[in-house]
Amino acid sequence: MNDLNDLLDQGSEWGPWLVDIAIGLAAGIVIFFVGRFLAKKIAKWCERRMLKSNVDKAVAGFTSSIVYALIFAASTLMALGQVGVQTTSFIAILGAAGLAIGLALQGSLSNFASGVLIILLRPFRAGDFIDAAGQMGVVDRIELFHTELKTPDNRVVIIPNSSIMGGSIVNFSREATRRLDLVIGISYDADIRLAKELLEGILNSEDRILKDPAYVIAVGELADSSVNFNVRPWVKSEDYWGVRADLLEKIKYTFDENGVGIPYPQMDVHVTKAD
Repeated sequence: MNDLNDLLDQGSEWGPWLVDIAIGLAAGIVIFFVGRFLAKKIAKWCERRMLKSNVDKAVAGFTSSIVYALIFAASTLMALGQVGVQTTSFIAILGAAGLAIGLALQGSLSNFASGVLIILLRPFRAGDFIDAAGQMGVVDRIELFHTELKTPDNRVVIIPNSSIMGGSIVNFSREATRRLDLVIGISYDADIRLAKELLEGILNSEDRILKDPAYVIAVGELADSSVNFNVRPWVKSEDYWGVRADLLEKIKYTFDENGVGIPYPQMDVHVTKAD
């Protein structure tokens, strides 16, 4: 009987402590999930506001990612504080383990640092067509650790930021104009003057070709089986591929109609009959 009374007395002593733990745990869980929900909402709100203010889409996406990470980290620390974890000690432990974490996550940290450099240096913007890390596509988003490209056939390519900043970046959309570099070969039997006149006529009839800078048509090489013309007109960047395809088609039709031969590789086989 005395043992039972002792257990009841101990339960009455532990009861308030257990209640406090349960309340703190419940509050911590609520704070964690509410904080994560608010982090998503606030990050999306910031991105929408920045886009309405004509901020570059890539910058808006990168900034919203940082806002989400900061709010989520703050809510996590608040939740741990409610549970009873000493956040100051927890932060100190994280600081002491920072070196180990940095070594383990040096790739991720490098991607983050490269993302910051992309935002600061602005080698490209959202919507630019670039060639980076061996991939070509239109920049869709710049995140904390990676950049998303959309290829012409609508594939999404995710490239680590460090891979982009660690190599060459070719931005095809930065300038308003681009030069077409076409090499058109004619046979040695063809009339060079006629071929040049035909090329000039084709370029002059194309409205999308810019007058300034002026185009260039010049013999570039006397090759093994052809006389090669360098045809270099200037166009707007958005017209590049359309003009290129149309010019090649018009040149082929025009040369065929006027008897200007375009050579192609041939092989002559001589068969000798032995006695």
